[in-house]
Amino acid sequence: HFFSGLEFDLATSLVGQPLVRQLVMKGVRDFLDNPNPVKPLVMSFHGSTGTGKTYVSSMLIRYLFQSGLQSPYVHHFSPIVHFPHAEQIEQYKESLKRWIQGNLTNCGRSAFLFDEMDKMHPGLIDVIIPFLGPSWVVYGTNYRKAIFIFISNAGGEQINNVTLALWRARKDREEISLQDLEPAISKAVFENPQSGFWKSGIINEHLIDFVVPFLPLKHHHVKQCVVSELVQQGLEVRPGVVQEVADSIPYFPEEEKLFSSTGCKTVASRISFFF
Repeated sequence: HFFSGLEFDLATSLVGQPLVRQLVMKGVRDFLDNPNPVKPLVMSFHGSTGTGKTYVSSMLIRYLFQSGLQSPYVHHFSPIVHFPHAEQIEQYKESLKRWIQGNLTNCGRSAFLFDEMDKMHPGLIDVIIPFLGPSWVVYGTNYRKAIFIFISNAGGEQINNVTLALWRARKDREEISLQDLEPAISKAVFENPQSGFWKSGIINEHLIDFVVPFLPLKHHHVKQCVVSELVQQGLEVRPGVVQEVADSIPYFPEEEKLFSSTGCKTVASRISFFF
């Protein structure tokens, strides 16, 4: 029932991301069905603001762990909050390693969410690497049932550009495949010296199982977000309000105004203007 519940939620609550739904379901299903995985499940979510990256990761966690993000086996990590000072990198490396190790010793089926992966120091990423691979025994414990989710805006711009180009070529959103997007993401994220992932070895060693691209959202997707937000806040769903909130958000490119610049990010705060 776990899979059907998750699949249903992804289908009904996640707006405008058919590809994400497909990749995440495949990744999680294959991984959990396997009693002896060769390595942990590693998924990397890419896309611009407000397209659903955090939303999907918390939905997954809710299904995997009874108390969701509050579970003692779910570990949420943000480099800007946890490791703000570049000069303390050596200290950070040591504590990150101990932290992951300690948590995995506690429970092999742990989940680790790394936010803003693009802002993470490459040296810190190197610390995570031994935990992601098929090494049979890292530091004397079996870590192959863990789940790692990396979230970043890196590659978002490239995903937006490709999606736009495909739209201009009359290719429907539902037809966009990972093959359409992967080269652009790769170039932006994994081959870019400014990116934390660059040269981190995560790529050369093929440790990421699923690169998951989140597409920019169109006007009708934003309207869907407005509707669900109204319902959630217990407010009346008035078509006029839905339209106005959706119209009040900036869209790009300048001429076609196709995609929301902030995804669904600011929907909740904008609704309050109308009530």
